Amino acid sequence: MNFAAARLVANAVLYEGYLLYPYRASAQKNRLRWQFGVVAPRASSDTVGSDPWATQTECLAEIGNDAVIHIKARFLQMRARTVEQAEGEDFRSVESLAVDESVLLPWEECIEREIEATIKISKFFDVEEIVPFEISGGEQKQPLYNCGGELAGRVVRQSWPISGKLVVAAEKIAGPVFSAKLRIRVENTTPPDERFTSREEALRHSLIGSHVLLGVEHGNFVSFLDPPDWAAPTIASCVNHHTWPVLVGKKPERHLMLSSPIILYDYPEIAPESPGDFFDATEIDELLTLRTMTLTDEEKREARGTDERAAAILNRVETLPDEIFGRLHGAVRESRGMTGVAEKTIFVGGVKISNGSKVRLHPGTRRADAQDIFLKDRIANVERILTDVENNRYLGVTITDDPAADLHQWYGRFLYFSPDEVEPVSDAEWALIQQEKK
Repeated sequence: MNFAAARLVANAVLYEGYLLYPYRASAQKNRLRWQFGVVAPRASSDTVGSDPWATQTECLAEIGNDAVIHIKARFLQMRARTVEQAEGEDFRSVESLAVDESVLLPWEECIEREIEATIKISKFFDVEEIVPFEISGGEQKQPLYNCGGELAGRVVRQSWPISGKLVVAAEKIAGPVFSAKLRIRVENTTPPDERFTSREEALRHSLIGSHVLLGVEHGNFVSFLDPPDWAAPTIASCVNHHTWPVLVGKKPERHLMLSSPIILYDYPEIAPESPGDFFDATEIDELLTLRTMTLTDEEKREARGTDERAAAILNRVETLPDEIFGRLHGAVRESRGMTGVAEKTIFVGGVKISNGSKVRLHPGTRRADAQDIFLKDRIANVERILTDVENNRYLGVTITDDPAADLHQWYGRFLYFSPDEVEPVSDAEWALIQQEKK
């Protein structure tokens, strides 16, 4: 089962909020981290109560007799990093440690973890399959030497053990298509410990950014957001706790699903214009790139000492080619209808309109601004046919006699009008207009 395409989106979920701009340990917003997909020990969840101790995913799959489900439960394990300064043969914990041109700070890092299970669906109808897992903890010490070869200090990394289990079950669903309702629970079963008196302590034994990737062989998942009529009652009965299952991969394939702690749509994608991770909600690349550029040299030095991923962001921003930076300014995508096919044409007054069609503008008074009113009766060229989130269609146009029309076409910046604000211009009428201009 190839999860490569799904991992791109899953990794964005995994690290969502891991390290927020301005990417420095001293920044207030980075002192309250680990907001998404935290599955805490049950003892902590019952006492501290800030995070759940289990997640549950229920979804529907059309299956054959030999259907097999592949499960990947993925999460981050917290690892605390402290820095110590060398004092003779001893070491002393410090708030920061300068080694030559670098500075290192205490920080909470993470380790990627993945629990896998492959199960034949027909073998656990109405019987739970339990897959326990244990994640070990430990301590690592890394000596630090300056350019003269002298021992300057060390980095100490400490992680703590996590116990958990996957609980998988399936239920046959009667209907026109042989299908199964699947349930996957991820539970944190770390034993009770008296140290679980605060969220900070519980996070050491928590699953962070927890989500589940599912793959099915000899079958297909059913969309949770847009199910066929026969599946709608079963989808409505699914109970999902702290997760949101969506189809992932290449549309219209349906053999992969991501159950995420963040609400997504089917077939989510990473914007092709994005050159790398920023770990910020919705990845507003241009703004974050510009703001990162404004950091002072001292702030950049602190960010590099905070986290390797912060250093990678700074290095990428500082060497970003103009061509790549220009793409971050924005992109307009052709909208997709309910069938998932890019819309190329619409009908206005019974006339087919497509890219390149000519229309006469009649801005509506209810939504028009001053600029729109000045465009009344102007002829425009249709450049894009777009649909918003409420499935309302719009025409992206350029004015045919605008000297900057070529620039707008190249840059992808258009004026937008609804179909009831335009009048189709026939080829004959357009030819007559051109002839009159001559």
